[in-house]
Amino acid sequence: MFDLHRLRLLRELKHRGTLAAVAAALSYSPSSVSQQLSQLETEVGVPLLEPVGRRVRLTQQAEILVTHTEAVLARLERAEAEIATSLTDLTGTLRVASFQTAALALVPPALTLLRTSHPRLRVHVTQMEPERALPGLLARDFDLVIAEEYPGSPNPRPAELEQEDLCHDALRLAHPHPTGDGGAAETADAAGPTARLRALSGHPWVLEPEGTAARHWALTLCRSAGFEPDVRFESTDLLLHLRLVEQGHAAALLPDLVWDGRPATVPLQQLPHGRQARRLFTAIRRGRDRHPAIQACRRALREAVGASGPPGGR
Repeated sequence: MFDLHRLRLLRELKHRGTLAAVAAALSYSPSSVSQQLSQLETEVGVPLLEPVGRRVRLTQQAEILVTHTEAVLARLERAEAEIATSLTDLTGTLRVASFQTAALALVPPALTLLRTSHPRLRVHVTQMEPERALPGLLARDFDLVIAEEYPGSPNPRPAELEQEDLCHDALRLAHPHPTGDGGAAETADAAGPTARLRALSGHPWVLEPEGTAARHWALTLCRSAGFEPDVRFESTDLLLHLRLVEQGHAAALLPDLVWDGRPATVPLQQLPHGRQARRLFTAIRRGRDRHPAIQACRRALREAVGASGPPGGR
């Protein structure tokens, strides 16, 4: 019988990549992690790690062990959910990660609902972009992640995770208030969404950083309209994007959640068909869908979505 604790360390190494990262995440020393994995190799009777430069990688036999470990842990997740369901009140800690706009617009009202219905449930929230949060979910840093998917840029769907749609959040072209002669802008407005985009081809832009799904989507959108955006500003902070548009420094592509139902403070225009909304969803580890804390959180988030609305005042 293999030691489950050591199997979990092997699984952590697969998801975190280095012995040092596993040690830091679990508050162990790297030497202790290495020792535990060496003992697991003795139990199994075959090498589980092989050196690659200064790092190590899992052997084929180690990958087989990790696959079975995932199945065992998923079964334990279901057992935990059934035990929690048998209780009359929710307790413990639910660890949630959310990207910025959902953290601003949806998480606070959801927390209010959870505090009212389950006052003994402790919810710990971390603001983190999906590119980092979803791997953190696999590594058991979080219990639930609120994530996004942009049009034409589907996310990978690891078999170990389950997704549930939350809503579709409209994306709009935001540009500074027009100054001077608005004839060109009016001509672009009359020609449609693609022409409105192209009319800003010579304007400075603010986009999210390279490597993010939002940046890839935005570049594809602009290139499809026939131009390469002049990206002067880069940030994951969409409130900074908005401020730069408000002050006349940049054009941007903003989701409706930025406004949280409040009136828009800059002109907003629709985007070309098929590029008009991002998909918001919650992700959990497989086997956790029946856990009452997960169900309560998802229910509260759906209610928060229903209470929010598109930006007014347009």
